[in-house]
Amino acid sequence: MKNGYVSIGLTNPKSPSNVGAVMRAAGCYQADAVFYTGQRYARAAKYNTDTKNISSKIPLQAADSLIDDLPENTKIICVDLVEGAIALPDFSHPERAHYIFGPEDGTICQEVINKADAVVYVPTVGCMNLAASVNVLLYDRLAKMEKITVGDELIKRSRDTNNKVKVKS
Repeated sequence: MKNGYVSIGLTNPKSPSNVGAVMRAAGCYQADAVFYTGQRYARAAKYNTDTKNISSKIPLQAADSLIDDLPENTKIICVDLVEGAIALPDFSHPERAHYIFGPEDGTICQEVINKADAVVYVPTVGCMNLAASVNVLLYDRLAKMEKITVGDELIKRSRDTNNKVKVKS
């Protein structure tokens, strides 16, 4: 399933439950790292919601900037409801991408938007929450990959231990 480099940048996230859900998505879709700015999440982090303990496998790091110190050849992709953005179904994901998301109660600042290689939005009526947006974006990336792992072996490795259900032949 892994293809290229993927990191997630969260602009001053407010909700520990959303960050926990973002971490779960990062694990499911094999992101390399998650970064966040601001102080709101750090103050709320004691309410740990990383139910799959993904932060032991994928770093969750505070950052002063979401656009500085990225690995070489990594494209900055902002994901937000911004006028002039590309609809996600029409977007081709770069091999190496750093996806930046706005906060639950705001948007990505103009300075970051201006430095982005692309700005995309999910064409919904109304806005989704942060974790939902990250999941949709990462799924879109997966769905558009040339080679993805599918089948029963992936299902067996991925499902919960209480799930042994099979499709009847």
